[in-house]
Amino acid sequence: MTAQVTVVGNLTADPELKITKTGSSVLKVGVATNRRWKNKQDEWEEVVSFFDVNAWGELAENSAASLSKGARVLISGRLEQQTWEKEGQKQSKVVLVADDIGVSLRKAQVAGINKTGQQAQQQKVASQGKQTSWGDESF
Repeated sequence: MTAQVTVVGNLTADPELKITKTGSSVLKVGVATNRRWKNKQDEWEEVVSFFDVNAWGELAENSAASLSKGARVLISGRLEQQTWEKEGQKQSKVVLVADDIGVSLRKAQVAGINKTGQQAQQQKVASQGKQTSWGDESF
């Protein structure tokens, strides 16, 4: 059983899509996450963490076509430790292997793109001044 990890952050660069020797699509991109809090002196502090992300197949292709540097995303997947040798020294890093990537709509709106590359129709619902509460089943 693999533990799921979800990261919310901004892409640090445009996604890089490559095709492996066996014909598989792989996406590589970086994500930065920010955590802010007030310390005991009532001053803001911030820590930024950076993650390398890989995605495969159709997810890789769709993400490369849809995302660009700075996009706020939610990435769900698993952590994988990768190891290799460089100049006789063992190297390793932990990578987030994405199962799903989505655009965060918390601070932005996006237009949908369908498989043919056409912009999907958007419908705007105009507010008619009616307020509904959670107890009102008419909404």
